[in-house]
Amino acid sequence: MGRKVILATCALNQWALDFDGNLRRILKSVEVARSRGARYRLGPELDVCGYGCADHFYESDTLLHCFQVLKELLESPVTQDIICDVGMPVMHHNVRYNCRVIFLNKKILLIRPKMLLANHGNNRELRWFSPWNKPRYVEEYFLPRMIQDVTRQETVPFGDGVLSTNDTCIGSEICAELWNPRSPHVDMGLDGVEIITNSSASYHELSKASRRVSLIRSATSKSGGIYMFANQRGCDGDRLYYDGCAMIAVNGDIVAQGAQFSLEDVEVLTASLDLEDVRSYRGEKCHPYLPEYRPCHRVKVDFSLSESQDVYFPSHEPIEWRFHLAEEEIRNSGRYYSSSTACIVYSMCHQICQAVKNGSAQVLEDVRHVVGNAAYTPKEPRELCGRLFTTCYMASENSSQDTCNRAKDLAAQIGSTHINLNIDMAVKAILGIFSLVTGKLPQFRANGGSTRENIALQNVQARVRMILAYLFAQLSLWAQGRPGGLLVLGSANVDESLTGYFTKYDCSSADINPIGGISKTDLKRFLQYCADKFKLSALHSILAAPPSAELEPLRHGHVSQTDESDMGMTYTELSLIGRLRKISKCGPYSMFCKLIHMWRETCSPSQVAVKVKHFFRMYSANRHKMTTVTPAYHAENYSPDDNRFDLRPFLYNTLWNRQFRCIDEQVTTLSTLRQESEQQWTEPTALGGPSAHCGFVGDAAPDPD
Repeated sequence: MGRKVILATCALNQWALDFDGNLRRILKSVEVARSRGARYRLGPELDVCGYGCADHFYESDTLLHCFQVLKELLESPVTQDIICDVGMPVMHHNVRYNCRVIFLNKKILLIRPKMLLANHGNNRELRWFSPWNKPRYVEEYFLPRMIQDVTRQETVPFGDGVLSTNDTCIGSEICAELWNPRSPHVDMGLDGVEIITNSSASYHELSKASRRVSLIRSATSKSGGIYMFANQRGCDGDRLYYDGCAMIAVNGDIVAQGAQFSLEDVEVLTASLDLEDVRSYRGEKCHPYLPEYRPCHRVKVDFSLSESQDVYFPSHEPIEWRFHLAEEEIRNSGRYYSSSTACIVYSMCHQICQAVKNGSAQVLEDVRHVVGNAAYTPKEPRELCGRLFTTCYMASENSSQDTCNRAKDLAAQIGSTHINLNIDMAVKAILGIFSLVTGKLPQFRANGGSTRENIALQNVQARVRMILAYLFAQLSLWAQGRPGGLLVLGSANVDESLTGYFTKYDCSSADINPIGGISKTDLKRFLQYCADKFKLSALHSILAAPPSAELEPLRHGHVSQTDESDMGMTYTELSLIGRLRKISKCGPYSMFCKLIHMWRETCSPSQVAVKVKHFFRMYSANRHKMTTVTPAYHAENYSPDDNRFDLRPFLYNTLWNRQFRCIDEQVTTLSTLRQESEQQWTEPTALGGPSAHCGFVGDAAPDPD
């Protein structure tokens, strides 16, 4: 009697609407799975068309091309004698569903629609799909004629069913269903389903991998079973990065772990597992299925995942999952800002060289294509960085020599092609045109100018740098006699975006911003990690220097302007405020109520009120800038990205009259309570001793107001 099964799950670098490329990668994963003896192959969510098709899901072309790919998969000799599980949109009764299509030997076994859709954070699945609202119910689906011609089936099961093979029972979850409090795996496990699959398009956030692993361990530790997790990898054409992490678990233990960050387009993970381990585990823990529940609809499949003589097959043993530090995740996926972007590129060069050293033909082909040399092979990261990455320090009369030296030193250590130029000539030319037309010449505040003049002069410098960045990106390779052009990488962070501490259409503008979804505090830890990991000593002086835009005149040759002074709060304060605004869903009043406790050791209620009101004035006045900000890789759930993650107005009444009035009233109430508390401490009680009542904020710092 067979009892050991070999299962395969995978992480694929699928791309929205790249139907031919997606087909090749699916077939490659099936080929690898078969070569390792697997009889079930699981792929990521919507791996036929790509997860990020967005409003292209509305188009009939997308459905048509998915079925064309499915037809080729059914006909391919590669997919024979292995159960293949692929994802694609399917329209049933004129309703569009996010589905798994499971087939074997040119026969479709089951189309399983997603029942619990992801509709929070960056996900908008309810915009394009409907959930299947009929648990444990299956209908007939009439196949398109092109599929009927291959399968010789007119209809196939469509709905919440499971597969019952000759030796086990297999059920499906799709991505968000694992994260839901009503996860289908609970009922399936209680009804005897032994293998549960999860096809995901789960995007990366810092430290999110630990939550995935915890959920999967929990799913199998409560009632036993085998759990297979497949995920998307790479970009897929939007702001999200999918980080793989394919895995297989049994009875609460992880037995196979895929890479979280890899340059390979196809990664297949296999494991040999003993079904008797599941049955023994459940025999002790599980009770009979309650009769009032409807059992799973079973689709019988005349096929075995195990072999009759498998006693000598080894079984996978539990492994300890090694989680990346947040700093490592930034490295594998992101003064501090431009230095962080440079370190991410340098880290990428390390990964490329390591992949080529490990024999990755695909990575070698890609890097040769990028550098335009079919014979090139990267030898070490600094040499590759010099071919791929150009850094440019654009100095002005307001730039310090210290900052110039730091940029030069870091460029030398990572090996980038470094350009040092001065923008004063361009700035003076622009101001000359303005002066010629108006007869006025604006002055910096330090030279007697107004605030308007001071800001305008800073903006001119910033916008000139954007123009020069794009000019050099387009023509610097041409000037060297090399083909192609360069992408412009941005270096604005979350905190700048929150407060609008950047100039619209300035040097924050770029083709893509690797660090735009990461806070300053996380970037600081990342730079310290890179300094230690890559021996980049230049980063130590960068970390020690106060962050500055260096757009105002120097004072005695040194920087007089700092970011924190300009913003009116520290980056540490701003990081906390940003998390409260987005993660804790705080408006001005709720944020004040939280911060009077969190900052009670350093700020009085009136000081907290000043900081909260100052933040919301800045935030609301500058929110319009988020409509033009450079697309950034999504890294954390505190992101202010206006594209789809943090949907807010961009035109506000910046007075916040009622909200700020509530804060002021609460400050007055707290001040009164404190005064009463102090009086009770100083006045004698009826017993002649001090009062035991100390008031609501008796331990708060004195209010200077």
